[in-house]
Amino acid sequence: MHGMTGQDVAAPDVIVFDVNETLSDMAPMGRAFVAEGLPEHVARTWFSEALRDGFAVTAAGGAAPFAEIARDGLVRLGEQARLEAPETAAERLMGTFKDLDVHPDVVAGVRALAPSAELVTLSNGTARVAERLLERAGLRESFSRLLSVEDAPAWKPARSAYEHAVARCGADPGRMMLVAVHPWDVHGAHRAGLRTAWIDREGSRYPGHFAAPDLRAPDLPSLAEQLAHLSG
Repeated sequence: MHGMTGQDVAAPDVIVFDVNETLSDMAPMGRAFVAEGLPEHVARTWFSEALRDGFAVTAAGGAAPFAEIARDGLVRLGEQARLEAPETAAERLMGTFKDLDVHPDVVAGVRALAPSAELVTLSNGTARVAERLLERAGLRESFSRLLSVEDAPAWKPARSAYEHAVARCGADPGRMMLVAVHPWDVHGAHRAGLRTAWIDREGSRYPGHFAAPDLRAPDLPSLAEQLAHLSG
């Protein structure tokens, strides 16, 4: 993977955070699936399939709320597993999803980044879920705006989703930086003219078919250290 060097990247005026998995720790979903009688690994499959279906609706020119797609997927999983009450299990699992906590590195990372740039979120989920997540972590006051694609023309990674954030922030896209764990999100933001940072907590290989991130870090405090050394 060939990304840009620190010398090529100016410190951003606005940092745009993805929410689901980037800020929120999805590990409890696996345990919640087990409690419902479903395999732990299916939690990751469920989330990936919810994103896939949302992308498909967007690509076909439509729109649907993430929660609606995610809940429908849970009901279908429950039915396939022959759970006694798949609808009830889906509601419990959605409750767990809406009450996740942040990753262990997020509090320190956000507090390190907040003095140097305006912080906002841009989620394919609702702004309310992001708000609850950040409130529980004591970080809500660090973010000026909580943006959702429900108010944008399309889901990320469509260009119009990032353009919605640019318009709301009133900033030059080249002075904004998307921070995400999802390479598809990094790619979409790059195509929309934003700078990008990939948070790679698992030591993964970045997909070669996506635009490389400008910066790469194993966690948010490490990203804050990199940005602290940039000028601009």
